[in-house]
Amino acid sequence: MRLTESLFDDGAPPPCPARLNLAAHALFAGQDGAKVALTVIGAGAETEATWTYAALRDAVARAAGGLLAAGLRPGERVMLRMGGTADFPILFLGAIAAGGVAVPTSAMLSGPEATYVAADVGARFVCLGEALEIDAPNAEVLRGPVLAALRAAPPAAVADTDAEAAAFVVYTSGSSGKPKGVTHAHRAAWARRMMWRGWYGLTAADVMLHAGAFNWTYTLGAGLMDPWGAGAATLVYDGPRDPGVWATIAARHKPTLFAATPGVYRQLLKYGADVGAGFAALRHGLTAGEKMPQALAAAWARETGKPLYEALGMSEISTYVSAGPEAPPRPGFIGRPQPGRRVAVLNADGDAPAPVGVEGDLAVSRRDPGLMLGYWGDAAGTAAAMRGAWFVTGDRAVMDADGYVAYRGRADDLMNAGGYRVAPQEVEDALLAHPAVTEAAAVETRVRDDLSIIAAHVVAQGVTAAALEAWCAQRLAAYKRPKSIAFVESLPRTATGKLMRRALAEGAKR
Repeated sequence: MRLTESLFDDGAPPPCPARLNLAAHALFAGQDGAKVALTVIGAGAETEATWTYAALRDAVARAAGGLLAAGLRPGERVMLRMGGTADFPILFLGAIAAGGVAVPTSAMLSGPEATYVAADVGARFVCLGEALEIDAPNAEVLRGPVLAALRAAPPAAVADTDAEAAAFVVYTSGSSGKPKGVTHAHRAAWARRMMWRGWYGLTAADVMLHAGAFNWTYTLGAGLMDPWGAGAATLVYDGPRDPGVWATIAARHKPTLFAATPGVYRQLLKYGADVGAGFAALRHGLTAGEKMPQALAAAWARETGKPLYEALGMSEISTYVSAGPEAPPRPGFIGRPQPGRRVAVLNADGDAPAPVGVEGDLAVSRRDPGLMLGYWGDAAGTAAAMRGAWFVTGDRAVMDADGYVAYRGRADDLMNAGGYRVAPQEVEDALLAHPAVTEAAAVETRVRDDLSIIAAHVVAQGVTAAALEAWCAQRLAAYKRPKSIAFVESLPRTATGKLMRRALAEGAKR
């Protein structure tokens, strides 16, 4: 059917059960317990550990039992600040299985950033990895032998939870500069089934290799929970991040699906040895996190003979527009809304779909079971993201008559840093805390067709770029730190004094 207005709706997905626990759904009860669910790969592409479905279920049940024995009550938050080990997904699912709310965080966060999250979410427990620290006086910190004892506790039954109850909170950059907690219900696991068909073409026979670390939500979802929910197997690498290592891993472990950011594909094609032979077992590749350049996708297809399917998503809804086996890629377009989604490009005047081919605000129906419950502790911010029957994503887009969506950038100033969205205010606040800096602006700057960086422009005296980089390293996660710092006499502003970040970004392109 050809569309005349920018509204894709081929019917709602199958209704989610009223009682659902995300952890139970993610470890697919119907799968043979003897089947290998997870293989952890180390240096040299060697197998470090394998986990069957039965072993994973037991480990998650014991983590749940340990948290309950420690005093966890329904709805209390369990923050995870850990490195890339199998403990991360086990404790994530264990907290949810116990009826708690998991709060996964990146090990790359600085101490002050992690402290903010723990305080903002009101963490009851913090599961802390080796060599990591946190100042969380109102939380009980579990680490080392205490954490090991918790994981060895008698197993607990999975909590009987309402599908609408909170299951996890993931923190993402907000346009105000303060990280915001995106709260998801247990039903989010059910909603991800739309990706199985619309993006992955996922079956129980697949083997998924994800290039991300355990503690990244992209990996937790696409790399672990989705394959496990479908009864498939997963491969996760926990060794040195050599650019070409993925082809070696693929040659030895034979994944049928490979998920990564565009940057990983770019490095793999540049440094990988015989990528085509290495990925011979692959059905197709998956990419998300930032825009995939058409030339890079074409180079991958030439080298491997396998298609690459791109997806668009965000923390509040996960991926919802994608190419896939049923929606072949089209140059200039991300893909099509996944079956079961209701997606529109809204006009500038309200909540009505724009005519086909007209740019507008990309929005997802509030009926979508994958949509967040809201922003943690921020009812006003949640309401501001809604427009009538729609959640407005903040992305600008165009939809064609077949429902394909072309991405046109952000409506706000959020920057994309290697797949992470970063608010410029977070970077600017860190720079402005330095006594030598009087003004600062951070912008996303494209340095070539397939690479953007965060660039800072500062008004300062008596300080070097190296000193400011070291200053930021103490206050910001690595992916938030500016990769370029330019000293300027003044920053461009409007007549009313508003900072003109877009002018700086455009000036950097010239």
